[in-house]
Amino acid sequence: MRRVTRRPLLLSALATGLSAWVTGPVQAQPAWPARPVKILVGYGAGGAVDVIARAIGQRLQADLGQPFVIDNKPGAGSNLAIKATIDAPADGYTLLMAANAVAANMALYQPQPFDAERDLVAVSLVGRVPVVIAVNPASPYQTLAQLVAAAKGKPDSVQYATPGNGATPHLAVELFARAAGIDLFHVPYKGGSQAITDVIGGQLPVVAVNALEVLPHARSGKLRVLAVLSANRTATLPTVPTIAESGYPGFEASVWYGLMAPAATPKPIVAQLHAAVQRALASAEVKERLAAVGGEAVPATQEAFAAHLKAEHARYERLIRAAKITPD
Repeated sequence: MRRVTRRPLLLSALATGLSAWVTGPVQAQPAWPARPVKILVGYGAGGAVDVIARAIGQRLQADLGQPFVIDNKPGAGSNLAIKATIDAPADGYTLLMAANAVAANMALYQPQPFDAERDLVAVSLVGRVPVVIAVNPASPYQTLAQLVAAAKGKPDSVQYATPGNGATPHLAVELFARAAGIDLFHVPYKGGSQAITDVIGGQLPVVAVNALEVLPHARSGKLRVLAVLSANRTATLPTVPTIAESGYPGFEASVWYGLMAPAATPKPIVAQLHAAVQRALASAEVKERLAAVGGEAVPATQEAFAAHLKAEHARYERLIRAAKITPD
């Protein structure tokens, strides 16, 4: 009788121990996020990337129950923030709000500083803000067609300012110049603010920047925007024609933004983040905040973002090689 009673007890104990051994490690895994998440931004506070990162971060914080802290890390054309993200632990607690530079810098800087398609994982596209071409109100160029005509009549006679060599507005205007068959004279600055100041002051006639930077000056009458380099008109500059309406259909050059993470970040975390970003982009709050800076939300799959990144890299690489563009 003793043997009979001990055996069920022994089997029960073994089963309990085996169950604990099998389920223990799974139960020990903490739910993500269990602590604050950092979003690196390769630009200073107050710029378009920073504004959009904060809009998304606040919504993710409300959705996922942990702080999403914006960490501005400007420098080297945003390479400092990109490399810091690549080198961070792949645990979902360090993210990057990337922009066009993550695609362009692989060709712009030599030796190649990183391989975004290998070193990072595309979580989600977030939004885009168009590049605009603006002039001093005293400029003789009332329309983009007049600017093009002047450049065709005398190549390199039209000077334009941008935030710097290899900056998205610079690359956008170079792409446009090739589409229009003109040669413009590029004057790079160390940021969009000083470029805008000099065009307002009359030192240069034309500036190319993103819509967020030009918006207050356009509203005050200190700058006249000739065109937005996007497929559709922007709600913040509703009377300004698009580049297609100005005679160049199919051309588009916008500053785009997307959330990325270190390549080895666990797929369940990436999937959770992607879903949370899609919910954020569907919210009226985020749509309004993006619209306020001249942008629009761009929900998309992870695969679509990865394909977009690859296509942008190829486009910028061709341009940078052909135009022999180098960083500042």
